[in-house]
Amino acid sequence: MAALIEMKEPLVEIDGDEMTRVLWALVKEKLILPFVDLKTEYYDLGIMNRDATGDAVTAESAEAILRYGVGVKCATITSNAARKEEYGLKALHPSPNATIRAILDGTVFRKPIAVSSIKPSVSSWKKPITIGRHAYGDVYKNAEMAVPGPGTVELVYTGRDGTESRVTVAEMPGPGVVQGMHNLDESIRSFARACFLYAIDEKLPVWFATKDTISKTYDGRFKEIFSRVYEEEFKEKCREAGISYFYTLIDDAVARVVKSDGGFLWACKNYDGDVMSDMVASAAGSLAMMTSVLVSPSGATEYEAAHGTVQQHYYRWQKGERTSTNPVALIFAWTGALAKRGEIDNTPDLADFARRLEKATLRTIEEGDMTGDLLRLADPAPAKALDSWEFIDAIAGRL
Repeated sequence: MAALIEMKEPLVEIDGDEMTRVLWALVKEKLILPFVDLKTEYYDLGIMNRDATGDAVTAESAEAILRYGVGVKCATITSNAARKEEYGLKALHPSPNATIRAILDGTVFRKPIAVSSIKPSVSSWKKPITIGRHAYGDVYKNAEMAVPGPGTVELVYTGRDGTESRVTVAEMPGPGVVQGMHNLDESIRSFARACFLYAIDEKLPVWFATKDTISKTYDGRFKEIFSRVYEEEFKEKCREAGISYFYTLIDDAVARVVKSDGGFLWACKNYDGDVMSDMVASAAGSLAMMTSVLVSPSGATEYEAAHGTVQQHYYRWQKGERTSTNPVALIFAWTGALAKRGEIDNTPDLADFARRLEKATLRTIEEGDMTGDLLRLADPAPAKALDSWEFIDAIAGRL
């Protein structure tokens, strides 16, 4: 048997929940451990462990990514009232992704995983569309309040010198809800820089969109900073790279995207990127066929599955069923992290293995072995879908 591929430094491994947790272990067992002398610093972000640690483990995992430079994350549950009851949680905790993104102050880049036999639902798309999602603030770090009855809701800013500014949000005639959001100039600048650096590296035109005609101050600040970063820092570099920068309103961008041929970076605010990345992934094939990379201004990088924990499949698995859950995004999270670790540590064998695993995965699908979510999109369509275990074994055979 050939010697295992060595790793110089560990990467941060962040485990998750439900069906993706089951497949996470299977991917490691079948596709990584037989070939790589895997070194990781492990953090369990399963919902029960997050609850037991008062969510401290989430912040610890993010700090570890900053230390080691590379992390790989499984999908995790964001708790709500129903989940609190289901798992008997002591408290509701924030989205672990939002916590990690805030600590890393990162930008998320999501790109469909292209397979020659899978045709996009949008017939005009010829090249993948990459989503660059600002990953700080907005609704993910908001403050919310249920208003019990008539009254005035205000935003109040109190400066360090004691000066005070107020603006009326609404005169509430009765019960309702309100929320306050924020963002930081420096985080928006980091977002813009990350997008232009990524675009130059990948030779992709940049689109950016907000709704500054309605949100003249909030979205207007995003537009202003993004434009200033482009003009002062990247205009000449973009020209040299042969790429362009285009700004438009978010509704116009959506209309243009579905008629485009793809092949560009679409920079989005946090919520827009959350929604549009799922739209692009689904239209390109499947939510499980998209890479997701969080890039910090420090250079630290976290690779994750772009989809959720596949809750309904997990309930079926608990009953003893074998589900046809697509693990491709989980596999590509691992390959991205391993390739990055190899690049940083100058261990080309590790990076080469990661790319070979990606090619084996894509070839498996192209040769007709795939999970059920891809079956109706494939041309030619195979006779039957494989379950997750059969699909992973098919990849292992080709690898």
